[in-house]
Parts: sequence; C-alpha cells; structure tokens
Amino acid sequence: MSTIKGKVIVKKDTVKVTEKFSKRTFVILEAGDYPQEIEVELQQDKCSLIDTIEVGQEIEAHYNLRGRSWTNPQGEVKWFNTIVVWKIDAMAKPEMQSTSQKMTIADEVGDNLPF
Repeated sequence: MSTIKGKVIVKKDTVKVTEKFSKRTFVILEAGDYPQEIEVELQQDKCSLIDTIEVGQEIEAHYNLRGRSWTNPQGEVKWFNTIVVWKIDAMAKPEMQSTSQKMTIADEVGDNLPF
C-alpha cells in the first residue's frame, strides 16, 4: 500500500470529464529535506473524500499509481502517470488563530451580559 503524508495546500472543484467520469484534484505538500508539492486525483464516488478536509490540514492519502501511453498525431508515444487517491486519513485540523488571538464570549461582550 502506498501513502503520501503532508499538508493539503490546494483543493479544486470536481470536474465532470465525460457523462460517466468525474475527477477532482488537490495538492499535498510533502515535508522533508526536499519538500515536494504533489498533485493527486480523486475519481468518481471518491471525489467527496476531500470535502471535510481544510486547506492547511495534515493528511495521509492512500493511493494507486496509474500509467498509460498515448500516441500523438506525429506518431510519438508519450507516457502519463496519475496518482489516484482512494482513502484519506485526516490528522488534526489546523488552528485558525493562535492562542493569544483567541477570545472568549465573555472577553468580547464584557460584563454587560443580560443574565
């Protein structure tokens, strides 16, 4: 089983390629000595897997590597690879504000509470 661990830095909308085929791409920043921005793809009923994931959130994506060839009009053969994600394990959601910036309701309204 192959996985990529990292932070989601881009989420795109689902694209209906044909009447029977939909896909959705997103980008994972894989940390390490040489960080990599890796575009991966969700297909068909898996497109919704990224719905609850926020940009900035750490995930582990389980994927299959797919490849195919294509012959262009000049007769040259070219190869394409696709990383197709089939499962996402979400880590903790990113904090939207630092602890020093967070305010409680009491801080915001003061002592003027009606109860």
